[in-house]
Amino acid sequence: MKILVTAKRVEDPESKIKVKADGSGIVQEGLKYKMNPFDEIAVEEGLRLTAKHGGEVVVVSIGPKDVQEQLRHALAMGAARAVWVNHPGPLDPMGAAGLLQKVVEKEKPDLCILGKQSIDDDQGQTGQYLAEWLGWSQGTFASKLDSLESEAEKAKAPAIELSADGKTLQVVREVDSGLATLACSLPAVVTTDLRLNQPRYASLPGIMKAKNKPIEELTPAGLGVDVGLQVEVLRMSPPPPRKAGVKVGDVQELFQKLKNEAKVL
Repeated sequence: MKILVTAKRVEDPESKIKVKADGSGIVQEGLKYKMNPFDEIAVEEGLRLTAKHGGEVVVVSIGPKDVQEQLRHALAMGAARAVWVNHPGPLDPMGAAGLLQKVVEKEKPDLCILGKQSIDDDQGQTGQYLAEWLGWSQGTFASKLDSLESEAEKAKAPAIELSADGKTLQVVREVDSGLATLACSLPAVVTTDLRLNQPRYASLPGIMKAKNKPIEELTPAGLGVDVGLQVEVLRMSPPPPRKAGVKVGDVQELFQKLKNEAKVL
């Protein structure tokens, strides 16, 4: 089977994020970047599925030339090819889904796997838009499957189960009251949650091979997609500073503050 997965470039959460003084965005200088953790899980799940059922994983990313770093990381993990949509400007979920739709129509995969959300804006909408516009079935927030017997099996086996005839897949997702199991006909769009799997580390041979794997460059104009913003961020503001802590002299004073000031007792 052919699986298309996403690999968005996001700010490393370990970096110190600062909002610009005018609220127009965040300070870019000195930031480190990485693949969106949810997308890294999507890449891992695609690799596990193709290892079990055969086929290839094609990874796609939208952004400036810098996103090739994340594409190379996915290639080093084991993806066969990469597609780079060269768009250095801002993008909302509808624009991203529109570009991915055209890439899907070009690549004709059996399955698309996306992270359920990106950790930079946390909107969590692109997968749903993509499935709707393609007219494909969808399984969102795919979570871990607990039917495997051993830890060794869990470390290698895909959590998304494909039927014997290759026409449907089974997705377990978390809901408020527990777990829901969906049967989705292929082709389908699946979005991954954090507990689906543990992404592998890229091996040294994988890193060396990734240098020679192809990255195809596309553009929004070449795909015929208008990426004008439908949702625009007007202003960002940092969270209010935390108040300084105070020292208390004894347990009785602590009790009084918790009761009368914090109102937690």
